[in-house]
Amino acid sequence: MAHPHTEEFRAEAIRLALTSGLPRKQIAADLGIGFSTLSRWIQLHRQSDVEEVPGPDLHQEVMRLRKENRILKEEREILKKPRPTDRQVIA
Repeated sequence: MAHPHTEEFRAEAIRLALTSGLPRKQIAADLGIGFSTLSRWIQLHRQSDVEEVPGPDLHQEVMRLRKENRILKEEREILKKPRPTDRQVIA
């Protein structure tokens, strides 16, 4: 019996397939759905010709992601720095 998926799940699967650059077979496998199911969802999405209009929250999301990206870069730089080992004497 088919597993019913939420509209949010379908929308996210379609978004991944259309924007991630990964092969659709891989996306379908990663999500645990059939390739034909994903293809059908994409086809229905295109037929409905519904395009999401970016809302006012889009700017906030971009700002949040930029902040998160900056923090992650700073953390990466901290981790790149050499750490003293037990054998080294700290003066």
